[in-house]
Amino acid sequence: MTTPRSRVLDLFSRAGAAGKGYEDAGFQVDGCDIADRPRYPFPYHRGDALEYLVHLIVTGNIERYALVHASPPCQAKNTLTVGTNHARGWGGTHEDLVAPTRELLDRTGLPYVIEQPNGRAEIRKDLSLCGEMFSLGVLRHRNFELGRWSTVQPAHPRHRGYVRGWRHGVYRDGPYIAAYGKGGGKGDVIEMQQAMGITWTDVHEKLTEAIPPAYTKWIGTAFLTARQEVIV
Repeated sequence: MTTPRSRVLDLFSRAGAAGKGYEDAGFQVDGCDIADRPRYPFPYHRGDALEYLVHLIVTGNIERYALVHASPPCQAKNTLTVGTNHARGWGGTHEDLVAPTRELLDRTGLPYVIEQPNGRAEIRKDLSLCGEMFSLGVLRHRNFELGRWSTVQPAHPRHRGYVRGWRHGVYRDGPYIAAYGKGGGKGDVIEMQQAMGITWTDVHEKLTEAIPPAYTKWIGTAFLTARQEVIV
């Protein structure tokens, strides 16, 4: 008899990179995103993620999940916005949905993961992951707040060199590609797919937003291990 797999709810699911990692760790995945995501590789609800989460809480359907993952928008406080864009006078009004997302996740009573890029997003950095930890072709540092569970922080290996491309008028070669923007030696679509392990979408914008599935495979495996240790 096959044991049913645990389910994870992937909020603000975008192209599905986080969800793919959880599937690789052994989860069934359901997504939710406000935009149309025809290439999202799992069942998903199209709509406002926070409204959908409220619906799941009120109806009790949230109980079908073992874990909730959320990657809420926080453009107002990510590194690019507070750094380069601010220095050049760019930018405008940006969403910051981290706090309301956390409030609802606490209401679920479930373990959860909130993911954010480096910057000033107001999350606990319970876990920080980097592509070099998984021998990837990107660095793509990401921070994770873990609610109602914990795991150890893996060692952060020394980077093997530069991110390839132009910086301040100087070109440097290196083992990593820049998986954002275009030009200036940044990675093209095929390079980004290969560097991050994402094969089901070739849309440049979606690749620049994605995290490597290796990150959430590691997180999902750590969660299942921690839960099994509690049961035992």
